[in-house]
Amino acid sequence: MEIRICIDVDDLERAITFYTAGLGLRVGRRFQGAFVELLGAGSAIDLLLNAPGTQPLVGRSDRRNYQRHWTPVHLDFVVEDIEAAVDRLQQHGAVLEMPVTERAWGRIAGLADPFGHGLDLLQFKGRGYDALLPQQSLSNQ
Repeated sequence: MEIRICIDVDDLERAITFYTAGLGLRVGRRFQGAFVELLGAGSAIDLLLNAPGTQPLVGRSDRRNYQRHWTPVHLDFVVEDIEAAVDRLQQHGAVLEMPVTERAWGRIAGLADPFGHGLDLLQFKGRGYDALLPQQSLSNQ
């Protein structure tokens, strides 16, 4: 099964620059100016051009808003050098909301993209998330 990640944006070219120059993704297919496919992550990411104030679903009262918003779904991008990635993303309009923080598994930083979507950067160290598991769990796999 394939999963595709769709991100609504109100400025397609700015979004392309943010995700390609900021995270090293690359443009795949362009679909008549309506959306662009980005490649280079574990799943394809489709940037969907939708104007602010439009309805995401017919019959709903909520409207698209590209100011910072919260949703229970966000993207984590695994990077090799978290400080460099934070710097690149900020140069392209990201807002740093949680500075680089040390965890047992590595380091994390929380940001918002220029379109209000939250994203985290992760830099794993040692065993990564496996550092959170008891040693016995690893030997049973």
